[in-house]
Amino acid sequence: MSVATKPAVGLALVGVVASAVLVAPTAAEATPPSGVSAKLISDVTVGSTEYVVREITIAPGGSTGWHYHDGPVLGWMKSGTLTHLDSDCSVTTYRTGQTIIEPQGADHVHIGRNDTTTPLVLDALYILPVGAPFAEDAPDPGCSH
Repeated sequence: MSVATKPAVGLALVGVVASAVLVAPTAAEATPPSGVSAKLISDVTVGSTEYVVREITIAPGGSTGWHYHDGPVLGWMKSGTLTHLDSDCSVTTYRTGQTIIEPQGADHVHIGRNDTTTPLVLDALYILPVGAPFAEDAPDPGCSH
């Protein structure tokens, strides 16, 4: 290979790598939440486990985006209706007064949606390893509900 072609090969390789990085979607880009707000109620750490209670509000038409949790989440519907889709595309509807149990792990990807015209409010207890995020973004598994 001549000296003149080495820079061209190097530039081509840089271009291919840059294109792959720019085109490859990240989980955060795949399914961002919309219309979701949260208010911290309580945060207690015991050993290496953090227990956090948050009041979650999802506006009409809003959704959590596809995600999973690093620890179990227990919820209680205070008002409204939540449409909950699992990664196998099964749908569960939760209404005021009902409880929600979300198992932990990347094999339990799900999305919560408010398909109604009124806000929904739920309290959620997150049982997480200290420092873990409330949710890990995940790509849409292909559900078209």
